[in-house]
Amino acid sequence: MTPRDLVPIIAFGVVVVAAALLVTSNVALNFLVFTMIIALAAQGWNLLGGYGGQFSFGHAAFFGTGAYLTAILQLRFGMGAYPAFAAGIAGAALVGLAIGALAFRSGLKGSYFALVTLAFAEVFRVLANAAEITGGAAGILIRLEVNPANFQFADRGTFLMVAGSLVTLALLATLALERSRLGAQLVAVRENEAAAQALGVDVLAVKLRAITLSAGMTGAAGGLYAQYFLYLDANIAYGTWISVEALLAPIVGGAGTVFGPVLGAVILHGLAEATKSVAGRIPGIDLVVFGIVLILVVRFPPRDIPGLLRRWRR
Repeated sequence: MTPRDLVPIIAFGVVVVAAALLVTSNVALNFLVFTMIIALAAQGWNLLGGYGGQFSFGHAAFFGTGAYLTAILQLRFGMGAYPAFAAGIAGAALVGLAIGALAFRSGLKGSYFALVTLAFAEVFRVLANAAEITGGAAGILIRLEVNPANFQFADRGTFLMVAGSLVTLALLATLALERSRLGAQLVAVRENEAAAQALGVDVLAVKLRAITLSAGMTGAAGGLYAQYFLYLDANIAYGTWISVEALLAPIVGGAGTVFGPVLGAVILHGLAEATKSVAGRIPGIDLVVFGIVLILVVRFPPRDIPGLLRRWRR
C-alpha cells in the first residue's frame, strides 16, 4: 500500500465531511446517512462475495445481529452505546464464523451456500419476531437521549460524519486486504478453488476468515442503523431487503473493488430517490429500479456500471 493508493479514500473522507458541514436539508442528510449505512453493509458483502467469490443471500443475518445486540445490550443490560456497538460487531462476526464453519466444512459452495445463508437469515427473522428479549413483533425502541456519549447527536450532519468515518475505515480495511496475502488467497479461491488448494492455500481457513470479517463489517452497519433510527423489528433487522441491497450495490458498482460498494450504493439510492420524485411514492418503485439496473448490468458485459460507462465512452 502506497500513499498514492490512499488519495481516493482521503478524498472520499473530505467529501463526506464537506457534505456534513454544508448540506442543511434534513432530507438530503437522511439520504446520505442511509446510503453510508448501505455502503458499509455492501462493503462487508464485497469482502466475501466480491473478493472471495462466495455469494451470500443472507447478509441480513449479520446486519440484524449487529443491530439487535446494539439495542438489546443498551436497553436490557444497561450497557453504554459504544461498548454495545462494539459487542454487536463482535457478535455478528461470531455468527458469521459459526455459519461459515457449518457451511464450508460441509463443502457447500455456489448456489447451495447462497441458499443456506438465506435460510439462516430467515430463521433469525422468525426467532426475533417471536422472542421476548427482542420485543417480538412490536419491535424494540432505543430511548432518545441526545448526547454524544449515547451515540446520539443533535444534528444529522454529525451522524453523517460518523457514518462516513466508518465507511472510510472500511475502505482502508478493504484496500489493506486487497494488498495482503489473505486478499491474494481469496482471489485465488474465487478464480479456481482446486488450483488454489493445489498451490498450498488452506481454502477452509481463508473462507472462514473472509466470512468473519464480512459479517463483522455488515454487523457494524446494523449497529449504525439501530443508533440512527432508534427502532428495530424483525422485518427491518433480518429482512430480505438488506440482503438484496448489500448484494446489489457491489455488483452494480464493481464487485471485488475497493470503491465498488460505495459507488453502487450511491447509484442505486440516487436512482431510487429520483424515480420517487418523478413517479411519486409508489410502494416498491425503488425495487423496480433496482431490478432494471441489475438486468442491464448482467445483460451487457462488463457487468458493472463503471465498466459499462467505459465501454460506451470508447
